[in-house]
Amino acid sequence: MKTILCSMALCAGLAWGTAAAQAPAASAAAPMAPATPAVAPAVGGIQSQNIFQVKPDASEEPGYAQQTNGERAKVQPGNNAPMWRQVGEGVTGYSSLPKSQAPEAGNLIQPFVQYPGSRVTNAGEAWRQVRNQWIIPYGGALLLIVAGAIALFYWRKGMMKLHGAETGRKIERFTPFERSAHWANAIAFVALAISGLVMAFGKFFLLPILGGTLFGWLAYVLKNVHNFAGPLFAVSLVIVFFTFLKDNLPRREDITWLAKGGGMLSGKEVPSHRFNAGEKVVFWGGVLGLGFIVVASGLVLDMLIPGLLYERGTMQIAHMVHAVATVVMMVMFMGHIYMGTIGMQGAYKAMRTGYVDETWAKEHHELWYDDIRAGKIPPQRSAAATGEAPAAKPVQA
Repeated sequence: MKTILCSMALCAGLAWGTAAAQAPAASAAAPMAPATPAVAPAVGGIQSQNIFQVKPDASEEPGYAQQTNGERAKVQPGNNAPMWRQVGEGVTGYSSLPKSQAPEAGNLIQPFVQYPGSRVTNAGEAWRQVRNQWIIPYGGALLLIVAGAIALFYWRKGMMKLHGAETGRKIERFTPFERSAHWANAIAFVALAISGLVMAFGKFFLLPILGGTLFGWLAYVLKNVHNFAGPLFAVSLVIVFFTFLKDNLPRREDITWLAKGGGMLSGKEVPSHRFNAGEKVVFWGGVLGLGFIVVASGLVLDMLIPGLLYERGTMQIAHMVHAVATVVMMVMFMGHIYMGTIGMQGAYKAMRTGYVDETWAKEHHELWYDDIRAGKIPPQRSAAATGEAPAAKPVQA
């Protein structure tokens, strides 16, 4: 160790001596140069944290407000106001991503718009205002009001029971194919409704109870259920529409049924064919009208429509349309589900087994029953189509 230290000291001494000996020689050989101020090496970056210490009066120069980000950096380094002003105005910057895969690459903030119910602001904020200030509070209130009205009606009126005694003679109201199409559509609708309600309103009534972790997993699972049930609902909706289209065509008797409210308040049912006017309103308004809107907007949100440019504005509009149409459809189907389960005696059994009693048909769909008695409609349609023997004794015409 001592040897190493001594060697280092000796080398340092030799180097210092050599430099000192060469310095006078260099001074003697060259003439005396005039003294020049030392120039500090250039240092990159901003020299001060306060950008106004560099040309603080730069804002008074002509054209200051129209400067580009590069021009602003020359007079006020670090002042990136022009760049962020362009970002806020929706100016698209450079991006190497292909337009087909990323149509809005380089565009951080959307341009200003005004959606129904929002202020004039950038599209992202406008969508947030519509969702949080209109769709969520008023949509939730509408669902609760309708649910409360149905509960109140059931509490005051109870189940609609048959006035006459059952005869034991059965009429086939729904064939196995019709019931399969209906149940597929109903199950998909319930899965979509529950998952959609949790995703939209869950943070208000489930998150405080379950906590963030468990609610996050639940929302994740239901989101995937929603995505998979959506195509099933769309396909089954088309099948249901064409399956029940013939018996849902408007008739003159439907006007009378609507004028009297179907006899819901009077207690005396209005004669109707296989489907009354109320069911036809659900069919045309819910299945066809709202169903088409919900399915179309859902396909946009799932990015399943080929050739469509999926920008944020497109998705925001699709979401608002989807949410509003879904809430209205759920309200409409809530009444349909009520009447098909606890609201009317024998209605659920008709969809479960396919058969209704002769008394049920006569009281609830008298014109349909008259057509069966007259031989215009076979009482056992599936047996007539397949050649099989009827499972129950049908009504005799």
